[in-house]
Order: sequence, then structure tokens, then C-alpha cells
Amino acid sequence: MKKKYVQPAPYAAPTKDTRFAGTYEVLVPVPGRVKPHRIPLQFETLEQAEQWIHTPDGRDMIAELVPRG
Repeated sequence: MKKKYVQPAPYAAPTKDTRFAGTYEVLVPVPGRVKPHRIPLQFETLEQAEQWIHTPDGRDMIAELVPRG
């Protein structure tokens, strides 16, 4: 039995941009793209970033980035 492909879920990670050092951002993996899309928001804590993913605004913004198959 073959495993079906499951798209990776969005995740929060420390910001790599030095202008926003010490903050977190949300990254959205997209099929067919090597680098994940970055959501243009900064969060003070990892928990805030992870909670935002599950808010209605977060779900809408993520849905706009992920192509429908």
C-alpha cells in the first residue's frame, strides 16, 4: 500500500531578517516550490505565531497562498 502525499502544514519559525530579530514568522510550504512562502507579519512569541495560523484571518491568508489542486 502506497502512502499518499500529504502537504506539509504551515509552521512558525524565528525570523531570519535582522531588522526583526527576536520575532517569529509563519511559513507556508507550497507544492512545487523549494522555499516556503512567508506571511508578511511578525509575532512577538512562537505561541502567538502558532495561534494565528488557526484564526480565521490566518486560514484565509494561507488559503490565498496555497494553489488549489
